[in-house]
This record gives sequence, structure tokens and C-alpha cells, in this order.
Amino acid sequence: MFNEEALIKEFSFKGVRSSGSGGQHVNKVSTKIELSFNVFQSLVLTERQKTTIEKKLSNRLTKEGLLLLQCGESRSQYRNKNLAIVRAIHLLKSALIIQKKGCPLKSLRR
Repeated sequence: MFNEEALIKEFSFKGVRSSGSGGQHVNKVSTKIELSFNVFQSLVLTERQKTTIEKKLSNRLTKEGLLLLQCGESRSQYRNKNLAIVRAIHLLKSALIIQKKGCPLKSLRR
């Protein structure tokens, strides 16, 4: 499908302050992670894969072709980064799965 390790190198990460309760500590530490990936400028994906991802993830991509994911579930920035990577890879892989067409003879059965 694609080389995951090479694709991960194309991801960009930014630490963002988490919202919600947490006392004074929440105002000092950026544990929430924002992952961004430019689908159109990827060197790992083929043109066909880029087109498929653009069609299937059109509601998740910006006009510039950026896939943006945020993860702030954990208090650990490292854990949030890993969760964001796993989600991005899963999202891209699921977009590239080709659905099999149904059997044309099914409609002829009674």
C-alpha cells in the first residue's frame, strides 16, 4: 500500500494547550498534539492514491490538501503524538481500501 515509516516522516506536529480543567498546570504545558499532513505534496503516495484520498476524505481535508488531526486524550504529549499517528495511518489506509462490487447475478435471483 505505502511505506508507513516514510509517511510518518512527512507528518508535522504542533503542541497545543489543552482546554478544560486541570488546575494551573494546564496553563503551562502543551500536551495536546495537532498533526498535519499535506496529501498533495506527499512523496510517498502515488498520484492515484492521492486522488483516492482526496475523494474519500474530502470532508476531512482543507482546500490546500491538509489533513488535520488533534489528540488531547492523554496528559502525555508523547502518548498523544503516538495516538495521532495511529489514527492518521488508519484513516489513510481505510480511505485506500477498494470496495468490492456486488455480484451482478444477485439482482437476478428470486
